[in-house]
Amino acid sequence: MTLNPAAKNSPAPKTQSSRMPRDERRAQLLTSALEVFVNHGYHGAAMDEIAETAKVSKPVLYQHFPSKRELYLALLESHLDALTKMLVAALNSTSDNKLRVQATMKAYFEFMANDDQAHRLVFESDLVNDPEVAARLEAFNANYADAIGAVIAEDTKLPPVEAALLGRALAGMAQVSARYWLEESGDLDLDVASDLVYRLAWRGISRFPKES
Repeated sequence: MTLNPAAKNSPAPKTQSSRMPRDERRAQLLTSALEVFVNHGYHGAAMDEIAETAKVSKPVLYQHFPSKRELYLALLESHLDALTKMLVAALNSTSDNKLRVQATMKAYFEFMANDDQAHRLVFESDLVNDPEVAARLEAFNANYADAIGAVIAEDTKLPPVEAALLGRALAGMAQVSARYWLEESGDLDLDVASDLVYRLAWRGISRFPKES
């Protein structure tokens, strides 16, 4: 059979396995990994399925992430970084402390409500007791609480240890209430839910007078 010369010389159609910039490929693999980890948990996830979801070969996946553990840790760090940026941006969005509390509470609720369910990977993984994972979560919690504590210390002149404790308390309130809202609160609107928690937090923190 004679091949059509035009067909012979035409380029093969591109597939999702075609070469792409490394950062773009890495982002694609992380997105696919999130889907698999959320659906199956760390222990139930398989690199085969992640590669299939990403529409790449296993060698391509292993070029970027030599093991499932490294892939999971990279994904965790990516989402912790994203959440940290959201919270710090909310904290720095205004110099009005009342609005700061409102903005940071809402940022936590918005992260929990995100359709990609990244919160499950961050807060509900079956690997949360792993020392490396626990260390990363503690570093995130400490950094966020310290950022809140620094604002409190500057405004109220409370001793650093007291301001740090209040920072931990506010950060914990945001995290626990947002997780509860997502899992148990049914049709309660995000804005209504985050506003309820913000008002509770503000009633407490505003009792510490702001120093001029």
